[in-house]
Amino acid sequence: MKAQERYIVDYVRDKDGWWVATARDVKGCHTQGRTIDAARTRIREALSLFIGAKALRVALVDAVALPASARRVLARHHRARERLASIVSEAHHESLEAVRVLAEAGLSLTDAGELLGLSRQRVHQLQRSA
Repeated sequence: MKAQERYIVDYVRDKDGWWVATARDVKGCHTQGRTIDAARTRIREALSLFIGAKALRVALVDAVALPASARRVLARHHRARERLASIVSEAHHESLEAVRVLAEAGLSLTDAGELLGLSRQRVHQLQRSA
């Protein structure tokens, strides 16, 4: 069997609470685990029986079967995390700019840190990275 670059893996909980993992495009490639992570590890092992060592390098795309309410809350969670990452990135860029401007104004690292709510050491790190 020719290896693909990525495989979609379906994860479904059985009646006993185990996760059954099935590689969609590989007939007969399935396994199970107590956790999603255990099932993911085992499906990669099972996949290696079909495509060999390449199974260690291919991307696995998780398709976890969940109730609609769980899917909705996960979607909200992921959107919130993306917004947070964007805000953190913006704050970092603004910190770099503030450190640059305060240094040009002749403020010490200690005073810049005091005004920015950062330690002197963090101001120094930002100054070096700019």
